[in-house]
Amino acid sequence: MTDTTSQPSHAVNMPAFVDHSHLTVVDLPMLSAFYQQAMGLTVIEKSASGETLGVAGRPLLTLTTGSNAARAPRNAPGLFHTAFLVPNRKELGRWLAHAAQNNVPLTGASDHLVSEAIYLDDPEGNGIEIYRDRDRAEWSYGPEGTVKMATHRLDLQALYDEAPKDGWTGQENGTVIGHIHLQVSNIPEANAFFHDVLGLDIMTTYPGASFFATGKYHHHVAANVWNSSGQPKRQAGMTGLADYTIRFNDPAKLDGALKKLDDMAIATTRSGDTVSLVDPWGIGLNLSA
Repeated sequence: MTDTTSQPSHAVNMPAFVDHSHLTVVDLPMLSAFYQQAMGLTVIEKSASGETLGVAGRPLLTLTTGSNAARAPRNAPGLFHTAFLVPNRKELGRWLAHAAQNNVPLTGASDHLVSEAIYLDDPEGNGIEIYRDRDRAEWSYGPEGTVKMATHRLDLQALYDEAPKDGWTGQENGTVIGHIHLQVSNIPEANAFFHDVLGLDIMTTYPGASFFATGKYHHHVAANVWNSSGQPKRQAGMTGLADYTIRFNDPAKLDGALKKLDDMAIATTRSGDTVSLVDPWGIGLNLSA
């Protein structure tokens, strides 16, 4: 165990964290309705081509569409899942009860030792995780700083039985994007990009996957090749993950990442405090202070 009692422990209080996810969709009204009704997000902003949804005024997810939106192959690099982190086990149970009462289909549920997670897909096949973290005092770290994770069965019945059935009205204030999990073409390339360029720590590895974070969080970004090994880059207009945002609480860490990008001649554009680029797999990435 690592003593974290005097340190910030929440996913978004780390030196860098995932702040936002942006999906390209075919049927905007259907997808927006799903994220509102099934996932409990609220619409914060609307435009001619899209909507931004979130919780308690905090933007988390943007959905956009266009005339060139074309469904991406399931094995294309891009999104494996967007992971919504709820404040506690009670809120995870409340969402599960809502899902059960409204026949929201699930694709899985796991106890990862550091967290308890439920999985599902939106109507266009974009993966979703909704999870709660265990207290950091319950996490186990190896001598080299990696975190111990596993994939055990989560007892959904017990979670449901414990949950209040008091009329769920949406996600509780404090719900955020805890992490984003990507499909990539090559794990060594992912390790080089997220660790060597962006400066995230490799927190654990599975066969065909690496998990990256700052602040000794279990992971802010994951990358796997389980469906997408060797696949070519995403093409413009593909549905799924258009881009996502990593926000830096530590300006020095952002400066280090930007210097590495410059050193490697990776093309970037700047708008205010945000630097945007396209990663090695054709996924848009925004780095923001």
